[in-house]
Amino acid sequence: MEYVLISICLLVAIVVFSIWTKMEKLEARMKGMQTTIDQIANHLDIPENPINDELRKLIKEGKDIKAVKKAREMLGLSLLEGKEYIDKLKMELIIRR
Repeated sequence: MEYVLISICLLVAIVVFSIWTKMEKLEARMKGMQTTIDQIANHLDIPENPINDELRKLIKEGKDIKAVKKAREMLGLSLLEGKEYIDKLKMELIIRR
């Protein structure tokens, strides 16, 4: 009986590890694709999303949480994606100074 339980636990661990590695690969591919999209948009002079101006204003006012909430509502992002989006805008503001 113990061998069956150990075998099941080992199988579950292998499946979880496999899914985790695939997710990591997908995230890396998505980041690469986003970089390519950003480069294309810059090259073609495509204007950025108009919501960014409002988000930058909220960031300058120190209302990061409201900025994340607004980004999530307007862009359909998850909480983590919204936080990363706002962090990226914050870094751009710091670099511009």
